[in-house]
Amino acid sequence: MSSFFIMAVLERGSKKLTNAWAFYDWANSVYSLVISTAVFPIYYSSLTDSFDKIDDKISFLGTLWDPTTLYDYTLSFSFLIVAFISPILSGIADYTGNKLKFLKFFCLLGSLSVMSLFFFTGQDTLWVALTFTVTASIGFWGSIVFYNAYLPEVAFPEQQDNVSAKGFIFGYTGSIILLLFSLIMVEKPELFGIEDPALAPRITFLLVGIWWLGFAQVTYRKLPNNVFNRKPEKDFIWKGFRELKKVASELSHHPELKIFLISFFFFSVGVQTIVLMAGIFGSKELGLPTTNLIMTILLVQIVAIVGAFVFSRLSNKIGNLKALKLTLAIWGIVCFVAFMLDKTQENIDIYFYTLGGLLGFVLGATQSLSRSTYSKLLPETHDHATYFSFYDVTEKIAIVLGMFVFGLLISLTGSMQWSVLCLAIFFVVALLVLSKMKATKYVK
Repeated sequence: MSSFFIMAVLERGSKKLTNAWAFYDWANSVYSLVISTAVFPIYYSSLTDSFDKIDDKISFLGTLWDPTTLYDYTLSFSFLIVAFISPILSGIADYTGNKLKFLKFFCLLGSLSVMSLFFFTGQDTLWVALTFTVTASIGFWGSIVFYNAYLPEVAFPEQQDNVSAKGFIFGYTGSIILLLFSLIMVEKPELFGIEDPALAPRITFLLVGIWWLGFAQVTYRKLPNNVFNRKPEKDFIWKGFRELKKVASELSHHPELKIFLISFFFFSVGVQTIVLMAGIFGSKELGLPTTNLIMTILLVQIVAIVGAFVFSRLSNKIGNLKALKLTLAIWGIVCFVAFMLDKTQENIDIYFYTLGGLLGFVLGATQSLSRSTYSKLLPETHDHATYFSFYDVTEKIAIVLGMFVFGLLISLTGSMQWSVLCLAIFFVVALLVLSKMKATKYVK
């Protein structure tokens, strides 16, 4: 009776199962907001400003670096590692049926790494910031490989747009709550009995790790594992490689899926780089204070909830492709306008708020529609993790390229303006490629 009840609860398409899956977004999105986008980049930027410098550069591993370029390259390195290991791991996970085990491992790695950022206190501990930035990124994105791969197993194709959007809405909501709390603690540390203002942002790093690991337990209890009852053999690692090669060859038989991945690569260069560098851009390039930056990022998250909901409904009416094209056009406009901004302009903070609101409206929509569109383009298969590894590897290589180009242009021009303008080109190319894609049964 007990096992029958559990099976009924975990039935594909059931509200309890899809909610439990989406709740992992609630758990992990605090990393992408507080650590990747808001508090940590701004904390890193302000702390490195106080370091001993030679020609505005800091020394690390015997080399002089622009602090922002060093941070760019560190993130780029972490995504390069993820791009390399995720197809191997997801292929193994598909063959052995252990997606849940891998999800748990990477979540633990990421959450503990985030908490370790607490010990970044100055120039002597710069290695702490850079090392755990890498491992936290690997933990977060590694877990996303397996989380995304569950979508076709928890929801039917006709549900996936709304379930994917629900995940992002959960994620934005949870991260907003923790970021609001963090903002109060950073701005009013005395309310929490904190005498050292520099201690407040470091405590938020601890809170993010605890939040992420703690709320992930809700998802763990409901997600199924090994739904296809696969039994690993002694050479399952090499089987994983062979499965990956098989999927790579199958892509040539699915031209619309291939076209979508190409477009996805180009717009991911822009989307993910902007998300990762927005805080530092506002701080370094526009000279905005921490409070304004965090408030703008909060605005982005709030509007993103509305955007994810609106575009999920819009895609039901006009189709995924048209909805995605609309978001890409808006992204391109945001980049061109950001290029025109200058810290000497009057009301620069209002311009930044406006751009943040516009960006937020399409951020959730782009991420949600991308995930559900790809899921609906997949052929009938049991190898969901392997297929989603292509999706994730495509995104990670795009981020590697985006962060490298962003950092390189900063080192060459001494400004982020040209880096932002360059990202607009990637959105234009993505839009042109997506325009060549034909409608399918589920994607119109």
